[in-house]
Amino acid sequence: MTDENKIEEALTRGVSEVLPTKEALVNLLRSGKKIRLYQGFDPTGTQLHIGHMVGFRKLHQFQDLGHEVIFLIGDGTGQAGDPSGKTKSREKFFTRDELRANAVSYVKQASKIVNFEGKNPIKLKFNGDWLNELKLLDILEITGHFSLQQLSERDMFQERIKRGESVNMREFLYPLLQGYDSVAMDVDLEIGGSDQTFNMLAGRTLMKAMRGKNKFILSTPLLADASGRKVGKSEGNAIALTDPAPELFGKIMGLGDDVIIKALEYLTDMPLAEVSEIGEKIVSGENPMVFKKRLAFEIVKQLNNEDIARKAQESFEGTFSRGEVPTDIIERKLSERFLGAQLLKCGFVESGNEFRRLIDEGAISIDGVRVTDYKAPTHTGVYKVGKHRFLRIVA
Repeated sequence: MTDENKIEEALTRGVSEVLPTKEALVNLLRSGKKIRLYQGFDPTGTQLHIGHMVGFRKLHQFQDLGHEVIFLIGDGTGQAGDPSGKTKSREKFFTRDELRANAVSYVKQASKIVNFEGKNPIKLKFNGDWLNELKLLDILEITGHFSLQQLSERDMFQERIKRGESVNMREFLYPLLQGYDSVAMDVDLEIGGSDQTFNMLAGRTLMKAMRGKNKFILSTPLLADASGRKVGKSEGNAIALTDPAPELFGKIMGLGDDVIIKALEYLTDMPLAEVSEIGEKIVSGENPMVFKKRLAFEIVKQLNNEDIARKAQESFEGTFSRGEVPTDIIERKLSERFLGAQLLKCGFVESGNEFRRLIDEGAISIDGVRVTDYKAPTHTGVYKVGKHRFLRIVA
């Protein structure tokens, strides 16, 4: 398909940069040529979150235009450990078996946005299938296309070196492994977050050197607040695609007001003119809560359906406008002696660090009483975790 409006939206909305130029990619798409493109996801966790939606929606747009889209699971690159955005070397590196186990439900989660069946289904691939088969001569050829200076010029590596932090060679070589994915799949375009630009450029270098072909790069913006704090797993504020609708609605309502406009642009189909009007209304002093409700409704509807989104909004308004506890509160049996372990087991916190942070912020309470002890025992009752999550523990 060469729908001009759809091409323009795919290359503009929720896009940070197109390399080498947007104009060149526009001309290619207008020519009617079917291109092959992909985005990769290292399964270092079991849950996909709304930060991933930016890329998923982009994949869906190209899928809708009739192009060949690949959903790549990085069970190979994940073993090296992506250094993007990391201020220190990883303390733990995943095995391929661990990564495969984490990715078991990725297709089911991503299916909320992209189509793995029906007309022009998205293709699923695992890069461990070729990266784990590389021989010494293959690796030497790949590394031979890069210099030490090229790889060490990454800002994060320079900052680590200045602080006396180490740079693990596994992470150092990560861009080359990701870059080889483009060669192995012979793609025309790679999509990734703006924090992946260095890695994607490595793929462009290898494509030119090993296949004599120019690969396009489309980077998407990271969903972040005004201070630059990302919405995602690394910041401990991830909102999972599979969260129950009332919890999903509540978590979105817990986002900062400065995320509203970006999220409406990146994560919904609301006309951009309307998004712009909302931005002007917020600046002029209108209550952002109204527009955040619209954002939460649109996202829940997209990931579920309109009826579920409406019920989630009613539940939220009943809970927080009238002080009620949700009628569809999540209920779990008491199975851990300490509260931190119980909340971790129930998926209400992702780590001990997040639990302690919430305790410090006074964001955990039981039956209305604030929990202040890191080693608090688990009791039966209704827990409120953060602003909008409730959990009933029963004997």
